[in-house]
Amino acid sequence: MLDTARAAGVPVVYANDERDRWRSDAPGLIREALEAANGALIAPLAPDEGDAVVLKHRYSAFDHTALDVLLSSLQVERVVLVGAATEGCVVQTAIDARERGLKASIVVDACATTDPELERTALRYASLVGGVHLERWDG
Repeated sequence: MLDTARAAGVPVVYANDERDRWRSDAPGLIREALEAANGALIAPLAPDEGDAVVLKHRYSAFDHTALDVLLSSLQVERVVLVGAATEGCVVQTAIDARERGLKASIVVDACATTDPELERTALRYASLVGGVHLERWDG
């Protein structure tokens, strides 16, 4: 999915939890993750040079970050979300995107959860109440 987006010229933006470090060191967080025991698993998902990285401290990638400024500068009209903690970070970011006038989609089979029942509830809420489009990746 990432390669397809990049090849089409679609901006790829990462939002990562800074884990209460308050250092604003995105390259350091990425390097640490890649050097960890299972780093090879996430290597294909790591940002490429030129991908933007937003560090966050809350569930939503919009909450107290410059994400809205970045997306505006890129003239983005729709965000397509994938990631971990579907029922928390992904859904909250999608709803916040909608509140900012953006279209939002969640690629449900490119997300992870630790609680499938809670994930189903959150996705249903995001779709029916938040107006978030749910889709599957067929790439």
